Amino acid sequence: METEPLLSHQTRATLRDTSICCSADSGYGGTCCSRDERLRRYSSARRRAVQEDHDLCIQQAVVFIEDAIQYRSINHRVDWSSLRLYRWYYSRVVQWGLGITIFIILALAFIEKPSSLTLTSDLRYRSDPWDPPCGVTESIEIVCLLIFAADVSVKSYLVGWEEFLKNKWLVAYILVIAFSFMDWMVSLALLCHEGLRIRRVLRPFFLLQNSSLMKKTLKCIKRTLPEIASVMLLLGLHLCLFTMFGMLLFVKSKSSNSNSEWQVYFKNLPDSITTLLVLLTTANNPDVMLPAYSENRAYSIFFILFSGFGTYFLMNLLTAVIYNQFRGYLLISIQTSILRRRLGIRTAFEVLCCEKQLDSEINNHMEGVSPHLVMRVLDQVQMKSYYKKIITQKVQEFGDCLISSCQFQKLFDELDKDKIKQHPAMPEYQNACLRKLQFIFSHRYFNLFGNAVALINVICISAALVIFADKALSKTDDYFLWVINCFFILFYLLEMILKIFSLGIKGYLASRSNVFDGLLTITLLALLLTMFFTYLIHPKWGSDVPGLVSLLELIRMVNLLIVFRFLRIIPHIQLMGLVASTLLDIVKNLRAFAGILVVVYYVFAVVGIILFQGAITPPSNTSVVLNSSAEEDTVNYTAVCGTYEQLAYWPNNFDDFAATLVLLYDVMVVNNWQVFMEAYSRYSSPWSKIYFVVWWLTSAVMWVNLFVALILENFIHKWDKSHHCPVTEQQEAAMCPMTVQLMFREQIKEPTEEELLVRLHQHPHLHLPH
Repeated sequence: METEPLLSHQTRATLRDTSICCSADSGYGGTCCSRDERLRRYSSARRRAVQEDHDLCIQQAVVFIEDAIQYRSINHRVDWSSLRLYRWYYSRVVQWGLGITIFIILALAFIEKPSSLTLTSDLRYRSDPWDPPCGVTESIEIVCLLIFAADVSVKSYLVGWEEFLKNKWLVAYILVIAFSFMDWMVSLALLCHEGLRIRRVLRPFFLLQNSSLMKKTLKCIKRTLPEIASVMLLLGLHLCLFTMFGMLLFVKSKSSNSNSEWQVYFKNLPDSITTLLVLLTTANNPDVMLPAYSENRAYSIFFILFSGFGTYFLMNLLTAVIYNQFRGYLLISIQTSILRRRLGIRTAFEVLCCEKQLDSEINNHMEGVSPHLVMRVLDQVQMKSYYKKIITQKVQEFGDCLISSCQFQKLFDELDKDKIKQHPAMPEYQNACLRKLQFIFSHRYFNLFGNAVALINVICISAALVIFADKALSKTDDYFLWVINCFFILFYLLEMILKIFSLGIKGYLASRSNVFDGLLTITLLALLLTMFFTYLIHPKWGSDVPGLVSLLELIRMVNLLIVFRFLRIIPHIQLMGLVASTLLDIVKNLRAFAGILVVVYYVFAVVGIILFQGAITPPSNTSVVLNSSAEEDTVNYTAVCGTYEQLAYWPNNFDDFAATLVLLYDVMVVNNWQVFMEAYSRYSSPWSKIYFVVWWLTSAVMWVNLFVALILENFIHKWDKSHHCPVTEQQEAAMCPMTVQLMFREQIKEPTEEELLVRLHQHPHLHLPH
C-alpha cells in the first residue's frame, strides 16, 4: 500500500546528508565541517524541511476542505505533485472543458448519418439531408475520445491502483473508451459505410460517469427496482387476467354485426394484450369500448373495472411505491455525501494538528489548531465568497485560542445552511415630504395597486382580442389599441421610477421581481417609441405598407410582453410563489435526474434508429398542396381512420436523431401512442411492440412517477418550512436555492466521532498518528 507520511523521504535524506559532512564546493575541500558549521547547516536544512512540510500540510488541508465542499472522496494521493495535479484537474476551466467535450460527442448524433440537418422531418417533403464526408465527425470523435483517455488516466493516477480496482465506474470507463476506439477504427476501415455503430449507444456513459450525484441517483433507482417489480408483477397479472376475460367475452359469432369488438381489438392474444395495455394509459378510451357497448351496455362494466382498478389504483400505487422507496434510498445516498463532507473537514483538522505538532516539535498529538493557521488555509480554499466571509468572521472570534475538532466542524456547518439574501438599505431622505412619499411607494399596497393595473391591462387586451377576432384585418382599429397600450406603458414606467426612488437602485435590483418588471418595462417603452416615431414618418402606416413591420404586428408584440409581464403577481401570492419557487429549485438543482433522462432518451433514440430507420415510406401517389389548410390538402389514396397514414403522422419517424427524440416524447406523453406502435408493427415486425412498451415503462411509468415523487418531496419540504417560519423569513427563503442535500437535511443522521476516525485512518495514501 502506498503511503504519504507527513515528513517526506526527500526531507529526511536532506537532513541526514547535512548532518554528516559539508559539500565539496563549500570551501572545506570536501572534508567534514567544524561542529558549529555542521550545526548551522543542519539547522538551516531543518528549517527548510519543516517549512516544506508545513506548506504540504496546509495544501493538504486546503484540498480536503475543497473535497468536503464538493462532496468528493478524500481517498486520493496527497504528495505535492499529486495535489497540484488534483487541484488543476478539478479547476473550473478543466471541468468546463470536460463538460463541453461530453456535449460535443453527444451532439454528433445530430450531424452523423442519418443527419438531422433538414428543414422538416416529414417523410413526404423531406429533402436529402447533408451527410458529412467520411472522416469529419470521426476526427471530432477521436479528439473527444483522446480527451476522455487523458481524463481516466489522471483519475486513475490520483486515486492509486488499489482504489482504481475498487471503483467499478473507472474500470467501466476504460472499457468503454477501449471499445469505442476499436469501433472507431472499424468505421475508418469500412470508409464509414458500416451499418451499425455500437459506440453511439455507449456515448451517454461519458455523461453518467462525470456526475457523482447522477451515479448516486442511478444506484438508488437500481435499488428501488425490486419494490417496483412487485407492483409491476401485480399490474401484469391484472393485465393478463382481463385479457383472458376479454378473449372469452368477445368471441367470433355467426352474426357479422356482432364481430366488431373481436375483429378490431380481441382477434388474437397479442392484439388483446396490446389493446388493454393501451387502455391502461387511457389513450384509446372510449374507442375500444364503443363496438361492444353499442351492442350491449353491460359490456361497459368490463372496461370500467379494468380501467378503474388498473389505471386509478395500481398506477397510483406504483407512484406511491416509487416515492416511498426511492426517497429512502436517496436519503441513504445523501447520507453518504454528508459523511464525505464531515470526513473531509475532520481530515483537514487532523492534518493541521500534525502541522502544529511539527512547528512546536512535540511528539504528542495536538488537540487544536490556531485561528491564524485556519485563516491561511481559508485564503487558498476555492469556495463561494458568501460562505468564506461567514466562516472567516467566526474564525476571527476565537482570537488567540485554539480551535478544537468540534469547533472546527461547526465552522464549516455554515456550508449546510441556506443563504439568506440581505436586501440593501433604503436611501435616507432629509425632507419629511420625501420620507412620506418613500413610505407610500415602498409599501406593499403600492405593489398591489400595480398588480391591479396590470390585471386591468390584460383584461383590456382580452376584450380587444374578442372584439376584433372576427373582423377583417383592414377593419381592425390599430390606433385604439396603440392608445391603450401607451397609457399603461407610461404607468409602468412611472411605477418603476417611483420604486427606484423609494428603494434605491441597489434595493430595486436586489429583487428578481423588480428586475423582471424593469426589463419588460424598458422593452415596452422602446417598442412604444418605435411605433410613435414610425407613425410620424409614415402617417398612413398600416398593415398594408410594404417593407415595414406593420402597426398591428408591433402591437401584438407589445401585447405579448404585457401579458408576460403579468407574471409579476406570482411572488405576491404566497401559494403561487411557493409553487413557482419549487419549480425553479427543480430546474436548477435536480439536474442529475434530468441528466439520467437525457441518457435514457439518447440510448433509446440510437436503438430506435438502428431498428426502424427507413421502415416507413410515404406513398408514392400522394399529392399535397403546400402552404394550404388541411381542408385543401388532397391525396390519392385511402387510409383506415385513426391510423398513422390517416392522421398524417409522417413527421414522426426514426429516420434521424432529432425526429426520433420527438417521437419518443410523443410516446412518453401516451396520447395516441398506440398509433406509432401499430404502424411500426405493420411496416417492420410485430415484435417492434416490445420496443415501444419498454420505452413506455421506462419513461411514462418509471421516470414520470419518479419525477412526480421528487416534486412532491420538494414541495412538501417548502410547505412545511413556510408554515414554521415568520413571514419575513418566508420571503427570504423563497429566494434561496434549495439543493437535494438541504431538502433532506432534517432527516440526515450526523456521523459519529468514532466513525470518522476509523475512516480517516483507513486512508490509503495518508498516515496520521493515532
